[in-house]
Amino acid sequence: MNFLNIIGGWLNRYFSQEDAVYLVVALSLVLVLLYTLGGALAPVLTGLVIAFLLEGMVSRLQSLRMPRIVAVNISVLLFVSTVMAVVFLVVPLLWQQLQSLGRLVPTLVTRLQEGLINLAERFPEYVTEAQVAAIVEQGARELGNVSGTILESAFSQVFSVFGLLIYLVLVPISVFFLLKDKDALMLWAVSILPKKRPLLDSVGKEMNAQLGNYVRGKVLEILIVGAVTFLTFVLFGLNYAALLAVIVGVSVLIPFVGAAIVTLPVFAVAVLQFGWSLDLGWIMLAYLFIQFLDGNVLVPLLFSEAVDLHPITIIIAVLAFGGIGGIWGVFFAIPLATLIKAIYSAWPNLDEAQKPESVEPSG
Repeated sequence: MNFLNIIGGWLNRYFSQEDAVYLVVALSLVLVLLYTLGGALAPVLTGLVIAFLLEGMVSRLQSLRMPRIVAVNISVLLFVSTVMAVVFLVVPLLWQQLQSLGRLVPTLVTRLQEGLINLAERFPEYVTEAQVAAIVEQGARELGNVSGTILESAFSQVFSVFGLLIYLVLVPISVFFLLKDKDALMLWAVSILPKKRPLLDSVGKEMNAQLGNYVRGKVLEILIVGAVTFLTFVLFGLNYAALLAVIVGVSVLIPFVGAAIVTLPVFAVAVLQFGWSLDLGWIMLAYLFIQFLDGNVLVPLLFSEAVDLHPITIIIAVLAFGGIGGIWGVFFAIPLATLIKAIYSAWPNLDEAQKPESVEPSG
């Protein structure tokens, strides 16, 4: 009986308001929908993200006294043109560089083996040639397994002709109608919500600002980091500059971990081209400087008002939501963690609501 009283008191304390229950039900339905139909709805969800990004452009065009339908058409046309340019100009270059780099993997293994053997000759008390041979053999085996997995995944997912056609058709259509009928969709969503919804309004207002700032800032961060990395590598004459710049740019999607992982291919290509020389040191120093500027200048500048989470919280969110939702889970890990924090901060508490207001002493 005491246990039932405790449960009843807890429910009455935290679910005393109607919109609290409504929020829990809505979030549960969304999670079930994404878990069961997330793959099938991926083109529409992708369109939703892109529409969210393009809404800023549409609003700016509207501020110039342009009708919304015209602003939407111009924004969607620019988006489709950009995607087509990337598909026909950038992707073939990246694929060509990836194939060329794959053919040089044996040479890379040999070069790393030479460096480790030289290290063993200088410090035989720490590293022996037998240990070097074992490390190289194991590394080559793991590299082959990883390469095979990556290529298999790429062909089965990215280069699926049917899936690509679905995305090319459904994503632009979804973006167009989500932008065109934004007001009608928002009115419909509001109509099914309770009239008194302080919790939903508080969470929605905070997440609208947080999510907009984060998504646009993250896309801008990818473009800036990728462009600066490309120009830097071209300046140093590093091969596969375009491929490496794309990898480095995309790596910012995974806070902390992405920068560490992407260091390996940059280092491998530099070693393959310049060997164990001073040029290798300069390239790696320039790359680390880019990472330093990204983490200490660009990120605070772009996300100063968006993210107020502890680094451990961010790492846990990336691992948890990445395991659940893959690349989209990683991309939205920080906004989802921010959503949880916003709900926790705004959640109604009956004890606090019943606290007597302080009475100032009468004069």
